[in-house]
Amino acid sequence: MAAGTVLAPLPAAAVPDPRAPGQRPVAELLTDLQTLYREAEQATETYNATEEKLRKKHSEVDRLDSALSRARLSLHDSRGAAGRLARQQYQNSTALSPYVRLLLAHDPQHALDEGHVIGQLARERAETVGRLVGNEKKSDTLARAARKALDSQLTLATDQKKARDEVHQRLTDVEKLLTTLTPDQLTALAAVEKTNTDKAQQELVTSGALGDDNHEPSREGDRALRYAVQQVGKPYEWGAEGPKTYDCSGLTSEAWGHAGTPIPRTSEEQWAKLPRVPLNELRPGDLVVYFPEATHVALYLGAGQVVQAPRTGEKVQVSPVASYPILGAVRPDQPT
Repeated sequence: MAAGTVLAPLPAAAVPDPRAPGQRPVAELLTDLQTLYREAEQATETYNATEEKLRKKHSEVDRLDSALSRARLSLHDSRGAAGRLARQQYQNSTALSPYVRLLLAHDPQHALDEGHVIGQLARERAETVGRLVGNEKKSDTLARAARKALDSQLTLATDQKKARDEVHQRLTDVEKLLTTLTPDQLTALAAVEKTNTDKAQQELVTSGALGDDNHEPSREGDRALRYAVQQVGKPYEWGAEGPKTYDCSGLTSEAWGHAGTPIPRTSEEQWAKLPRVPLNELRPGDLVVYFPEATHVALYLGAGQVVQAPRTGEKVQVSPVASYPILGAVRPDQPT
């Protein structure tokens, strides 16, 4: 089924219509189905964002654990040196002071040289104590940071499970609605959706919003787009980043990563963090972002077309740029 363009505002939750599907107009069924798909994609992007945060937190925990191990080893060495220093001080506690030895010495120059050595030892002792104190502080700081990072990781893991459950619930809602429809209704839905898309595309093109639409891609944009086109025909799968399956932002992030320009993982972050460009300056490889919440994204192919991973049950495909309500566009390789 082609992606549609007519969408009602996203509700807090889909409410089943008490009427039998056969008693409801196709337009209403289409709106409900599109809303459920949109909710599923929004939940998917929430899951993706949590997954990315959890991945970074794993790396932070590993880094802090390694740093803490090194700090504890240094602290152990410093405590050993401090113990030796304490024993030396105890053993030398009854010895004459350097000043008295200088007064009693038969060779004052030798005594002065010895005093220099004693001074050097005193400085080394002070440095040992300083290292011990510094290593203790560093170890304590790293231990607190590691505990905090681990707590955050556990919280993110809980959030990830909630987000995953939300995606499953939304997809279950889609499946429930689809199973109530007859083959004739599914055919009618596809036809209405295509008509809506064609109308939206025609309005966009004739409005002049795309300008002359003959811009050349950058070298990186061309590489990203070529990668995306090579994925055409592969299935959509929520949370997937390839190489066999993709979701919408998994496709765009992998394509630009393949081009040597890493970008954020989710469509919301891509919209929020990448430089924006007007639609009349779109060039192949740019990202087109959809819906007010920035919950869908595609790569601009040129000539009013995009490459996208649309939704569950579909495959990576070339589609009209107006397949969904456009929020705006961003350019990953544009200097900020």
